[in-house]
Amino acid sequence: MPSSKEYLTFVLERLTELDGISYRAMMGEFILYYQGKIVGGIYDNRLLVKPTTSAQKYLPDAPTEAPYEGAKPMLLVENIEDSAFLCSLLEAMAQELPAPKKKK
Repeated sequence: MPSSKEYLTFVLERLTELDGISYRAMMGEFILYYQGKIVGGIYDNRLLVKPTTSAQKYLPDAPTEAPYEGAKPMLLVENIEDSAFLCSLLEAMAQELPAPKKKK
């Protein structure tokens, strides 16, 4: 089931304090970027993030779920109402994630 634009908008509204948030639609889902780095995505109206060390510290009890069949598991963010929490989570994750590769 593809994710809805309404759910995407709901999540993005929680992240307005962060500069550099963007997304890209891909096959009915949305990939989320922060500072040009992929931090996660919205899959089947669920916010999933990469299981970085900092994400695991912020979400110690989060279930891991595959965004789609055959994909690597990601952490399910259930506390999407708390804007300050989400912003802190993405800021911490961005510090660990590698810089995007330069396109040739």
